Amino acid sequence: MAELFVIEYLTALGMTMVLLFLDSRFSRCRTVLTFFSATVLIMAAVAAIYQITGIRTTLLVYPLIAHIPSLLLLLIFSRFRGWRLIFQLLSAILFCTLIQHGAGLAYYLSGRNIWVLILSYAFLTGGITLFLIRILRPLFLQTLLNLHSGWWLMCLVLTIYYIIVIYLIPGYVGIVKSSTILKPSVSLLITGFYSILIFLFSSTRREAEARYSAQLSTMQLSALQSRMEAVKAAEDVIRTERHDLRHRLQAAAELVAQGDTDAALKFLDAAQRRLDEHTATRWCRPPVLNAVFSSYFSQARNQGIEVHAAISLPDTLPADEGELAIVLANALENAIHANMELPREQRQIRCRIVGIPGIILELSNPCNTQVTFDSHALPVAQRENHGLGVRSVSAFCQKYDAVYQFDLTDGWFRLRLVL
Repeated sequence: MAELFVIEYLTALGMTMVLLFLDSRFSRCRTVLTFFSATVLIMAAVAAIYQITGIRTTLLVYPLIAHIPSLLLLLIFSRFRGWRLIFQLLSAILFCTLIQHGAGLAYYLSGRNIWVLILSYAFLTGGITLFLIRILRPLFLQTLLNLHSGWWLMCLVLTIYYIIVIYLIPGYVGIVKSSTILKPSVSLLITGFYSILIFLFSSTRREAEARYSAQLSTMQLSALQSRMEAVKAAEDVIRTERHDLRHRLQAAAELVAQGDTDAALKFLDAAQRRLDEHTATRWCRPPVLNAVFSSYFSQARNQGIEVHAAISLPDTLPADEGELAIVLANALENAIHANMELPREQRQIRCRIVGIPGIILELSNPCNTQVTFDSHALPVAQRENHGLGVRSVSAFCQKYDAVYQFDLTDGWFRLRLVL
């Protein structure tokens, strides 16, 4: 029965590992409930086969009982496909196997002391799980988004390891001497390989952060240049209007002299309207944010999108102005793209921001497509390499301890952010 207990424990542990490597397309509650139910069913199947056929057959067919259902769950829940999905499963199997091999080796070296086995499982499970949650999982999920090649090669190495420790080296670590020596040795080699992968993942994250910084600088420069061009154009128009002011005043004076005051007033009113049309609108005092609003609202209006904006921001912001500008630029760009799929008469963007007591943002636009939300309440991208703007919102909120909410209600897609 001790063997069955270990197998059942490893089954529950393995499903937990799969869940830790998963970036689900569905809600957290639905994902966890489904995985819990599947774990119970798999453990029941393992217990039944063990009672009927014994330990040898159970170990032989165990991959069919546990790993194939795990792969099917990943196919249903993971937002990734192809080699990245296979890598998620193989990574979960690897870390579960490392725990089993480490505990089995300690058990064998202690003279098969059951308490050493229990303590080894507890220590290794706690340490590796903490490592996955705190360090590897955030790094891994970011790498899944940013690394677009090389996954097949990593999967090949892990698949070779999988075949070696499960099929080519018979026996159970801690029970059979040859397996107790060979399998942990192979696991030690694969640990070195995975350490290199972690270094690769870290490099990928640093490159992504560098690209983000470059994007931030480019966006700031572009937005400020756009703002400067708008101000320059407005100044040129005002300069021209001011040059013509003498002629307009002379014409208005002549109309008044002739007693046609109504015509004089209409003439002056028309001149005033022309000036107002070319006056640069100032949306807020922070210059980069003001440039972003001016640029994207101008783009929206050029596309026939009606813009309703009420913006009140303080001079001092609780976050870096450039990073907040990136969030707003991504959100406005997504809103413009969503509007372009609608008839011209339905296109709208509503933007409301208040700065007291904290910054509260609501950005909304009409949406005629179905939107799916993942376990983090983020909209799931419908196409490959999309959804990075949404991820930037999530990363910004995590960094500055802000709260975000995406929802789709009554045909309107809304982003709410409290900072």
